Amino acid sequence: MSHPLEGRVALVAGATRGAGRGIAVELGAAGATVYVTGRSTRARRSEYDRPETIEDTADLVTEAGGHGIAVPTDHLDPAQVRALVDRIADERGRLDVLVNDIWGGEKLFAWDSPVWEHDLDDGLRLLRLAVDTHAITSHHALPLLLRRPGGLVVEMTDGTAEYNRDHYRTSFFYDLAKTAVLRMAFSLGHELGPRGATAVALTPGWMRSEMMLDVFGVREDNWRDALDREPHFAISETPRYVGRAVAALAADPDVTRFNGQSLSSGQLARVYGFTDLDGSRPDAWRYLPEVQDAGKPADTTGYR
Repeated sequence: MSHPLEGRVALVAGATRGAGRGIAVELGAAGATVYVTGRSTRARRSEYDRPETIEDTADLVTEAGGHGIAVPTDHLDPAQVRALVDRIADERGRLDVLVNDIWGGEKLFAWDSPVWEHDLDDGLRLLRLAVDTHAITSHHALPLLLRRPGGLVVEMTDGTAEYNRDHYRTSFFYDLAKTAVLRMAFSLGHELGPRGATAVALTPGWMRSEMMLDVFGVREDNWRDALDREPHFAISETPRYVGRAVAALAADPDVTRFNGQSLSSGQLARVYGFTDLDGSRPDAWRYLPEVQDAGKPADTTGYR
């Protein structure tokens, strides 16, 4: 089916750029109506001060074959989130897919900085952006999602439950934030499963977001030029790859088999048979422990 999600309504919370944008576009390519939210608009940028906007994301959703609707929303403000969900209910009368991708923490953590040296205000702000936003959004959106059986909630994080269990992730605050989101999906699975819906945690691999490409001074069309600087970047993937993972989950009539689980883009590519835009299937969360963390030379053979 070219448009398996036609007639379905999705909310991608945190869709300005990165994974959120890739997910929104792929849901649109599958035919969904997609509400995209964030704080960066054509009229006003967030503190990131980057050029990507939610209106641009909505246009990309529509160009892909869906219907993109941009709604400026600060997901730390319960009143704004309530108004967003009320609008979706008034305009569509349903919500089939909720993607909690709000983050906004890239500039708020210091690599390998212990908690007593880390800026406390930045750390607490990171936790609010990464955790409170997801809880606020779920609180207001889930009653609408539960109006019909078969709803899907995707909690976006960084790292699988297995990997994060055994590895320190960057800093106390970053580690706590990403682990908390994994636990959210587990908890929501217990609460939603008996009510006919499914919740999962999902992680991309090493993602070539707009910000990551800027870090390496490359574009998507020449990203391999960064391999001289970081050879393991060879395992990286586009944001559309995890987007295809979400679209596949949303279209799966048997998605309840994953309820409460931690999943990755590479894992789901093997399950559903989709590829990244270049036709490959990168599996970063096998590659990291078996190659990069093991101190082996970069070699993606068998991993993409």
